[in-house]
Amino acid sequence: MKDTTLTQLQEAFPSATCTQVIDTAVLDVQPNDLTTTLTALKEAFGCDLLLDVTGIDYLTYPKPPQKERFRVVYTLRNWRDNLVVQVRTGVSNPEIGLPTASSIWESANWGERECWDQYGINFSGHPDLRRILNHVQFKGHPLRKDYPVDKRQILMESDSLEAPLKSRLASKNIAREAMTELGTDVMFLNIGPAHPATHGAIRFAVALDGETILANIVEIGYLHRGFEKLAETHTYNQVIPLTDRLNYCSSMMNNIAYVKAIEKFAAIEITERAQFMRVVLGEFYRILDHLVCLAAAGVDVGGLTNYWYLYDEKEAAYDFISKLCGGRLMSTATRIGGMYHDFHEGWEKEMEFHLAAIEKGAGDSQGLMEKNRILQDRMQNVCRFSPEQAISFGLTGPNLRSCGVPFDLRKDAPYYNYDSFDFDIPIGSNGDVYDRFMIRYEEIKQSIRIIRQAMKMIPGGPVNVNDSQVHLPKKAQVYTKIEGLANHFKMVFEGVHVPKGEWYDGYEAANGELGFHFVSDGSGTPYKCKVRPPCFYTLGAFPAMVEGNMIADAIVNLSCLNIIGGELDR
Repeated sequence: MKDTTLTQLQEAFPSATCTQVIDTAVLDVQPNDLTTTLTALKEAFGCDLLLDVTGIDYLTYPKPPQKERFRVVYTLRNWRDNLVVQVRTGVSNPEIGLPTASSIWESANWGERECWDQYGINFSGHPDLRRILNHVQFKGHPLRKDYPVDKRQILMESDSLEAPLKSRLASKNIAREAMTELGTDVMFLNIGPAHPATHGAIRFAVALDGETILANIVEIGYLHRGFEKLAETHTYNQVIPLTDRLNYCSSMMNNIAYVKAIEKFAAIEITERAQFMRVVLGEFYRILDHLVCLAAAGVDVGGLTNYWYLYDEKEAAYDFISKLCGGRLMSTATRIGGMYHDFHEGWEKEMEFHLAAIEKGAGDSQGLMEKNRILQDRMQNVCRFSPEQAISFGLTGPNLRSCGVPFDLRKDAPYYNYDSFDFDIPIGSNGDVYDRFMIRYEEIKQSIRIIRQAMKMIPGGPVNVNDSQVHLPKKAQVYTKIEGLANHFKMVFEGVHVPKGEWYDGYEAANGELGFHFVSDGSGTPYKCKVRPPCFYTLGAFPAMVEGNMIADAIVNLSCLNIIGGELDR
């Protein structure tokens, strides 16, 4: 953030309190000023990307920063100037709540729904305020501090989704008279979650004219595991295995994003070798994630041959992962302050072997796909999305770049020496399914470029910081010295003590910006850990993408958005 930015914000919003937390500008405003502040930040400061909306419950927080029990935080990004702004406001009465921001950003629709679902904070004027992660029969709001972590509620009867679907259909101003003259009528259809194309994690309710989708409603929450509630009962390091289960197709990227956010606020400078390890492994997992997306999308279009070109190489790559981590799908390989351990001997040769195999497999697959007339007809000019729509709905990553928006945190807000690597950011031109599909082939090529450069540049040395307050001491110290034994026990039982405060940090994961908003009370356990999952806001845009298209188009579009249920629902 530029030095002058905070001054400009304070001058523009004199009634707000402006502070800087790491590289984020934080504005504390009164509820009556919320709408005007958010609007001005979008129009005057270019913060046209609403990243996330979250609530905070200070019921048990030692010396809370405000008199109100609840707070709502809007995290905004000016992607052109690399500016992140958080707008915070207290909520004295959650039933009255705050005015909605859904008229400013489309992404506020789902973001505010989640905040109401989890914390019970109302948003007046919201067009569709109902449950989103928890089921329709759920009582209470689970992220409130007085909700027991072990209190489970069973769903006895599913939601028909009839009311919200008819409401959305009515908002589309469908000319029913014209359809009646043609001898047709609107048909309502349920698709998923027990459907191969929705992968058991997503449910659609659609209103159809023939096979054309007039209105669409999405229901999620089928893989909701309460990640954020569980995080409040574990130490910071104990949460790392839980992050594996977010986007399980690229588990280590979740690990890296999580510990990166903690290290940034706690001012923990990891070693150069650890940074390069995270680059190599992060880009390798980005490749594996894209291989899954491309393989599954090919199957959903009907191209089974394509699957084997891609998935065979992903399966083979697990040999390398298992040597490094001891497991295949779940890695848990990072630690606050570094890594679980260093690369194994001979890793460079093995990595190059897998990169060459992936290069050939992805190249053969792309050669098949980009010359296939059926695939082109199924994907080109289908479910098009403009740059303005993509930004308003909060899309990030390859789905945003496919719409022509050249934003990538590795370039625009570089970390881990990404500014020293030579690589390109593929950009789409039409924002259609074809762009969302093909851009991942190009990203695989660029990730391979980065890995090969990092392998040449990686230095020697340790992979963990030499700090007993951050990292477990070596076993020799634990077994022979009382200080080492005491530090070991304190680290295991109490965890890494993170300074008291609140902050947000983002990471360019395979599906887009994976962000973490933390609230620390100074202990070794997070008081709050909120995930900003890229899939969540991407799927929020799905109805607008598919309406006006056919059912078959919606299935292909879902595949190329690469929605991962564990990250979506948490």
